[in-house]
Amino acid sequence: MATNLYRLGRLAFRGRRFVVLIWLGLLAAGIAGAVTLSGPTANGFSIPGTESQRAADLLNERFPQAGADAATARIVFQAPVGQKLTDTPQVQQTLDRIATAPQVARVLDPFTAKAISPDGRTGYAQVTYDVPAADVTPEAKDAVDAAIEPARSSGLTVEYGGDALQPQDGQQLTEVIGIGVAAVVLLITFGSLIAAGLPLLSAIIGVGIGATAISALSGFIDIGSGTPILALMIGLAVSIDYALFIMSRYRHELSAGLEPEEAAGRAVGTAGSAVVFAGLTVVIALAGLFVVDIPFLTQMGLAAAFTVVIAVAIALTLLPALLGFAGRRVGEGRPHLTSRLRRRGTASGPAAQEQPARGRVTLGRRWAGFVTRRPLAVLLVAVVGLGVLAIPATDLRLGLPDDSTAAPASTQRKAYDLLSDGFGPGFNGPLMVVVDAGSAPDPQAAATSTATAIRALPDVTMVSPPRFNPAGNTALLTVIPKSGPSTTQTNDLVKAIRAMPASGGAEVAVTGATAISIDISDKLGGALAPYLTLIVGLAYLLLMLVFRSVLVPLKATLGFLLSVAATFGAVVAVFQWGWLAGLFGVSGQTGPVISMLPVFLIGVVFGLAMDYQIFLVTRMREEHVHGAEPKTAVVDGFAHSARVVTAAAVIMTAVFSGFILSGQALIREMGFGLALAVAIDAFVVRMTVVPAVMALLGRRAWYLPRWLDRLLPNVDVEGDSLRRPPASGPREPELVSR
Repeated sequence: MATNLYRLGRLAFRGRRFVVLIWLGLLAAGIAGAVTLSGPTANGFSIPGTESQRAADLLNERFPQAGADAATARIVFQAPVGQKLTDTPQVQQTLDRIATAPQVARVLDPFTAKAISPDGRTGYAQVTYDVPAADVTPEAKDAVDAAIEPARSSGLTVEYGGDALQPQDGQQLTEVIGIGVAAVVLLITFGSLIAAGLPLLSAIIGVGIGATAISALSGFIDIGSGTPILALMIGLAVSIDYALFIMSRYRHELSAGLEPEEAAGRAVGTAGSAVVFAGLTVVIALAGLFVVDIPFLTQMGLAAAFTVVIAVAIALTLLPALLGFAGRRVGEGRPHLTSRLRRRGTASGPAAQEQPARGRVTLGRRWAGFVTRRPLAVLLVAVVGLGVLAIPATDLRLGLPDDSTAAPASTQRKAYDLLSDGFGPGFNGPLMVVVDAGSAPDPQAAATSTATAIRALPDVTMVSPPRFNPAGNTALLTVIPKSGPSTTQTNDLVKAIRAMPASGGAEVAVTGATAISIDISDKLGGALAPYLTLIVGLAYLLLMLVFRSVLVPLKATLGFLLSVAATFGAVVAVFQWGWLAGLFGVSGQTGPVISMLPVFLIGVVFGLAMDYQIFLVTRMREEHVHGAEPKTAVVDGFAHSARVVTAAAVIMTAVFSGFILSGQALIREMGFGLALAVAIDAFVVRMTVVPAVMALLGRRAWYLPRWLDRLLPNVDVEGDSLRRPPASGPREPELVSR
């Protein structure tokens, strides 16, 4: 592999104008496609195979008038203290205006529905649209705002919630913070504006191609609103990282006296090999989400995997092409610092640059030396610390975001609180119970007896009378729990209704937002084990191929489990318990962790964790293959990679942190989880636990049975076939046997 990538790097360097034109052409085509072909993103999703989805499908088939997939909104009114809603004509006038708004199918006022609180101050109206939530136009939303404004001016409190009137979450300026931090870190790392700018430029082009392609695809298939943002988040982070590693190796080869073209070829042949396998682990983890069998989650994984593939291709072709234009200028910058570092070492000149671990004392070398001198103590402290951080994960509760986790100042959250105060928390999470009475001798009696049985269950506030479809074979009941939609009591109520025996020959199913939340949590929980088995198994084989060891991949996997457990603990502490919530801008927005977050976080974190494992340990293996003693190989390999891995981790953490202030709960929690996971995995696991374990294992770390060594192909990630570089000039590498 190293030889083929070496040739690819030199080819891109020589044909730099052609390569740059190709990538710019792809970017232009993506922009044109996004402008002309893109469609709206969707906020809703379906969960095939669950009872809630089957119930919704049955309603759509037999009872389309019920509007199971139609967008809904709740308009909540509250009269001033000492007054009642029945005394204010503005309520009915407001609802009459809303009834004439675009896309509104019907409005059920609080007086007809008897939806007025016992004190007479609070009431709500149910608005049903004739389109799904994703198709509600901005004009329809603006019409509701205009309709309620006169009532607010008269002194009434009017707020609204529901999926029809959810605000669109656009890109925020805070999401650009990561790029700014990346630029600063790259400038500090390389000490050259050109060297810092090329990784950013290649990353922006790559992410632009990925993002515009996904946008263009939205004109042909439904794409969730969170999919482009997540693809951007992951694509930007890995693009900068991959370019950073190849750029760092290129500068190292230049300092060793090679000509720019030869240095580019060797950088792509060595660091590029690590990039390929690092990218493969991320793609495996993301694409493996298909085993969960939830379409929107699979879609997110495939979109993010696509941007990772683009990032790898950009790093292997566009970056060496850009290096062809920059030449030796990327090696310039901060000569005073370079001279000072050289004077502190025992060697000088190219030899010191070629072997920095042995030729000069660096912070990375000092840290690696400290860890390898006290490996057991360091390992115990790190593992115990991560274990303590993981403790809150034992209280992990899953659910879908609702208006209870909206910003306290938002109208959605105010409407939720008004309903909870006036009617009880269960009014914010009504259950839709579908009674399939097609085979019942007396459908009316079967539906009535079902309603009676549900009323007798604990935690039930109200059950509406059965409402039948025109054919008279399907009835719909609305059940209001006593507890809120995300509570354990409501979860138990849904399961109790589903466990009820058939009454009068009728079958009962439960759907609605609360039931969907329960179903998706159960489905994701059941899919977690096979998903982990798939990605860990495939990645273990891939890492065994890279490192030619059975213990190093095992150590990498166990380290990942430490990282993800500690991350889950922190997510629960902040977003579920509310610890330090004000620091992260989520005060008053705590609740269950979003149910798809754990499986998606596991996939992404696993892929990113293996990135640092590959970048760090391949340099250790390179030193080992070239004859260094085990502990020396660990220290020297760490010293080669520590600075660039640190820069990469800081950049990726900054990119992910920029998404914490997103308006979408999933993006906010994902940004926090990924930023923390990268920091923990890079600085605690990979840069502390890994060298400690490697020092404890010694030569055993590279153990591989001979029969397995013969079976595994030699991919030459460490670039051994490129050993003994020519003194100058672009020549083909001398191929040597291993």
